Amino acid sequence: MFQPIIPASGLTGWVFLNATMERQTEVFNKSPELTRDTDYFEQNIGNISTAEELVSDRRLLRVALGAFGLEEDINSRALIEKILSEGTVDDDALANKLTDERYKDLAEAFGFDRLLGPRTTQSGFGKEIVDQFRARSFEVAVGDQEQALRLALNAKRELPVIALEGDSEDAKWFGIMGTGPLRKVLETVLGFPPGFGQLDLDRQLVEFQDRASSQLGLTSIDDLADPEKLDKLIERFLLMDQISTGSSMSSNSIALTLLQSASNFR
Repeated sequence: MFQPIIPASGLTGWVFLNATMERQTEVFNKSPELTRDTDYFEQNIGNISTAEELVSDRRLLRVALGAFGLEEDINSRALIEKILSEGTVDDDALANKLTDERYKDLAEAFGFDRLLGPRTTQSGFGKEIVDQFRARSFEVAVGDQEQALRLALNAKRELPVIALEGDSEDAKWFGIMGTGPLRKVLETVLGFPPGFGQLDLDRQLVEFQDRASSQLGLTSIDDLADPEKLDKLIERFLLMDQISTGSSMSSNSIALTLLQSASNFR
């Protein structure tokens, strides 16, 4: 499978990756292994009507889970079947109880609990999931070389979606807090110490909101629908990550860039 070209870490790698994204993803999506998986999914998902049928087909399940960043759960068939079969309509459904929002997104997407039947038989459903799978698979391939860049790509894709949802401000924050990759980005950007996640959830929410306001000038998660503000947040994440992991940039250079980044949020 084609491996993305990442010539450097941090901001340098990010700039190169964005400049070459269209061509790199085009080549990546033509990889034989990826093409076989996506073609198989589109050709066969319409025949699936139950969660049991889906988890029994490992090739279909691999694409389904990969589309939501849950590829590591490929061997947890019983758990995934329960999440899918219960769906999200019932408040007591397992997906609604899990802190990781990706399980809820997975269950909602397939809709095996819908009275009118699952979405698997709807026109265009296969392509919808395949497109997500391709995007996530590219991010995974990037992460195999530079994990911070994978997290940055995920944040760039996911945060605007959350910002534009009709949920309350607190619900959007809880969504971010409950999604591991997004939480990692925001915790890094806001400089939270190890062990912060052990605090009471309501206390965590207040801290996230206060620091986002004081450090980034964000009045609402909705602000991240603005591409410029989102880009500045991602740049700050990559700089903070460089500080925590060690960097070829001088500490003074990183500090200056962070200050400039912070001022751009105002």
